[in-house]
Amino acid sequence: MLSVNDVALQFGKRVLFDEVNLKFVKGNCYGVIGANGAGKSTFLKILSGEIESTRGSIEITPGERMAVLSQNHFAFDEFPVLDTVIMGHRRLYDIMQEKNAIYDNPNATEADSMHAAELEGEFAEMNGWMAESDAAELLSNLGIHESLHYKLVGELAGSDRVKVLLAQALFGAPDILLMDEPTNDLDAETTDWLCDFLADYQNIVIVVSHDRHFLDMVCTHVVDVDFGKIRMFTGNYTFWYETSQLLARQMADKNKKVEQKRQEMMDFIARFSANASKSKQATSRKKALDKLNLEDIQVSMRRYPYIAFKPEREPGDIILEVENLSKKNEAGEYLFRNLDLRFNKGEKIAVLSRNPQAITALFNILAGEDTQFEGRFQYGQTISPQYLPNDNSAYFAGDQDMNLMDWLRQYSKEKDEAFIRGFLGRMLFGGEEVFKRSGVLSGGEKVRCMMSKIMLANPNFLILDEPTNHLDLESITALNNGMKDFTGNMIFSSHDYQILDSVANRIIEITPNGLIDQYLEYGDYIHSEKIRNLRAEMYGDAVMA
Repeated sequence: MLSVNDVALQFGKRVLFDEVNLKFVKGNCYGVIGANGAGKSTFLKILSGEIESTRGSIEITPGERMAVLSQNHFAFDEFPVLDTVIMGHRRLYDIMQEKNAIYDNPNATEADSMHAAELEGEFAEMNGWMAESDAAELLSNLGIHESLHYKLVGELAGSDRVKVLLAQALFGAPDILLMDEPTNDLDAETTDWLCDFLADYQNIVIVVSHDRHFLDMVCTHVVDVDFGKIRMFTGNYTFWYETSQLLARQMADKNKKVEQKRQEMMDFIARFSANASKSKQATSRKKALDKLNLEDIQVSMRRYPYIAFKPEREPGDIILEVENLSKKNEAGEYLFRNLDLRFNKGEKIAVLSRNPQAITALFNILAGEDTQFEGRFQYGQTISPQYLPNDNSAYFAGDQDMNLMDWLRQYSKEKDEAFIRGFLGRMLFGGEEVFKRSGVLSGGEKVRCMMSKIMLANPNFLILDEPTNHLDLESITALNNGMKDFTGNMIFSSHDYQILDSVANRIIEITPNGLIDQYLEYGDYIHSEKIRNLRAEMYGDAVMA
């Protein structure tokens, strides 16, 4: 068990959170959520002992081992991959090093030999003789080919380093596992494996993530860092979100009787529990929901931005036609070639690729920001596109002292201050925040500004390149709803499983050997054995390994 007792953290006059009392128990996975800057990662650092709280204490059941997913991707560059994984169980690794040093020492004394024998006993109790094979199995499951196991971590690609560090955290089944954004840089197949692994994990898992699909698949509880408090709720992220929305509606409807509201909530929990039980990952979540006390449920204090794309004009029959489109990178290599694509009315196309440069290059061409390409493309006469680029810095590179009111006004037909202020307010820029200088905006604030710019244009065609980058869960959820409700056409890329699965009705994937084009939802696409084999063929065995 891990207990948090009256913990508070304060920086000067700013109180990040106060009076935190929580208990984390075995068999549960806790998803820590909260707005950017709320203190999620800081809370994990307090749990791990990396930083001290201003007040209170953290207690761990004696003898239990904690593992933390390392955020320093370069800390183990000089170590072999297998050794790095085994370092996840530090005591086991230290014993290995110590006893091997004794065996390799030609001048070892009798006392050294006796000590080595003691170490061997402790090593055996820790199942140390299986350490290398267990580490190798973890690495293989995470997509690290056996040929890389004895290389130095520094020789691996960035995404593979992340997988090695993940294997390190998982190694030896720690009693308490802390992970901050474990799915960052993971491909869909590896994320699925991690979901299955954690769903069956019998110890304590505490994870910070912006990936709603991941939180839904693995979490039995949500830990909400909000308004200086940290509260725990039973259920996964979707259950927490939909419950908070239902409670908010009930609070707004003052005429409903208490018993009617209670019955409505009980019916909702029963429906959700029944749906959850259909998922292989959901057994523990269903048990948690079955034990849920209605008095434990509280309305969320979260605020969600208003994201709604409303086309000014209904698109005609001709949307977008792309013929023989090719683009090279600066080295003269093709990012894609001879790409043919025809949009049909109502299509929302998700673009996938193992090379994100290929996707951004395609989007820059379709948005008119890159004219150096081969082939052609043509929009229909009724189409009015708008673009959200992955890198939006050019839109804020002008007058760095321009405030948000003036920045947004330049993209609005309506120049009235009340209108602009109201629009910014719906995007959570309230009060004096509308006078913030554009040069000091955070990444998430810039994306919300870009969303405002797009909404003001009332387009009927959207080009969105990784639109969830820098956004918190509330903004991602609002964006997801806005994309689903959009009645025009859309082409987009994302690493957010839920957005891909709930928005796209067609998938195209840019590979080195051509285009895969399927009328499937993302979940069906990524889990199809037929498609998996096709992707392996199109990318080549070396890439898939």
